[in-house]
Amino acid sequence: MSQQPTVGGLTAPSLVQRMTEVGLTVDFGAARVRIFTDCEPLASAILSVYQHFPDEQHSGFVDATVQVLRVRGLRRFINPQIEFLSDANRPFEPFPADTTLPLLEWGMNYALSDRIFHYLVLHAGVVAKNNRAVLFPAIPGSGKSTLTAALHLSGYRLLSDEFGVIEPESGHLIPMVRPVALKNNSVPIIRDRFPSAVLGPIFPKTKKGEVSHLAPSLDSVRARHTVAVPAVVVFPRYAKGARCRLEDVDAASAFNRLAVNSFNYEFLGPKGFLRVTDLVRKCPCKQLIFDSLDDAIATIDDLLESIEGSKGSWESVTDAA
Repeated sequence: MSQQPTVGGLTAPSLVQRMTEVGLTVDFGAARVRIFTDCEPLASAILSVYQHFPDEQHSGFVDATVQVLRVRGLRRFINPQIEFLSDANRPFEPFPADTTLPLLEWGMNYALSDRIFHYLVLHAGVVAKNNRAVLFPAIPGSGKSTLTAALHLSGYRLLSDEFGVIEPESGHLIPMVRPVALKNNSVPIIRDRFPSAVLGPIFPKTKKGEVSHLAPSLDSVRARHTVAVPAVVVFPRYAKGARCRLEDVDAASAFNRLAVNSFNYEFLGPKGFLRVTDLVRKCPCKQLIFDSLDDAIATIDDLLESIEGSKGSWESVTDAA
């Protein structure tokens, strides 16, 4: 059976026309989004970092419709700007016109965090081996995205860089496969450590500094509807010059940190409480302090291997509906 055409198989002119007229529909796993734009540089960036996603010509239902459009009037000519719209709402002030992909990705974070509230949604990176998942809940500056990218490029399946999406009834992790946003020093670190990594354009003048995006692997995109079982919760903390080490996190502290790092813990009420309680009860919870990526990868490998053989109490993994 022939493979479904992918976004990377489109030409730049055909993608620009699609995104101007009917939009590009992208299936991330836990959600589907339709993207419109009249910005040619954004279409070119999407060809790179979304290259493995199916080209869904018959789009159907989507969770959100988003647009990145050039601001009209004098702003098209003097200090050009672009704006993000989510279902016709403008949640942000306009951005400089040379920050197209960062605006799209940050805008989709905003739009999706508001549309998938039937799941428990954690601010976390998630990777998996053999459908056993490692969650990295974290605050900005912790090294979460860099570590998630490095593990993905070291053979782990990428589920998400931003959203740990947990099905409330089963506790399974549902992929939300999107490009990994790398910032500032993380960009050359990943580029130099993993020469085969597919990185999108570098955007040097964003509100968060220099930004580039890592394209998810073909295998991760194809597995975007295959759930994973939570195996371990790791709170990363980058510390320059630190010796790589794991520290135990007690259940009460882990619960509080997960609740704080959730987009909708309070919204789910008792379901959210029970799901977070179950997560810290069934999964070891650790803090990873690291500087060297190589040491961090080896430490996570060893940690996951040490619990791989344990049966645990999660039900077996099945494909997401």
